[in-house]
Amino acid sequence: MKLVIAYIQPYKLDDVKKALFDNGINKMSVMTALGCGQQMGYEENYRGTPFEVNLLKKVRIEVAINQEFEDRAIDAIVQGAKTGNIGDGKIFVLDLAECVRIRTSEKGGVAIG
Repeated sequence: MKLVIAYIQPYKLDDVKKALFDNGINKMSVMTALGCGQQMGYEENYRGTPFEVNLLKKVRIEVAINQEFEDRAIDAIVQGAKTGNIGDGKIFVLDLAECVRIRTSEKGGVAIG
């Protein structure tokens, strides 16, 4: 079992969701996030005073999957999120020690579904 965590541009969320759905992955958690990376932010003026915005809006997607879906999930996220520009995001893949479905008490890959 794996936990795939992706940080993407907010406007690419619909494209990533569609790509995941098209690959048979339809269970995910989506959260808003702030962060900075190689983009380094930008400078704005507010009432004549310049200030630096270095925490940019991102979307965090978490997908718990069985091992056989790992490559499909990663490829789908890349396909949906990629623009070729700095700031497209990152994908992290972690081993998932356990998963328990609360409703039925099922454990492991069966609980992920």
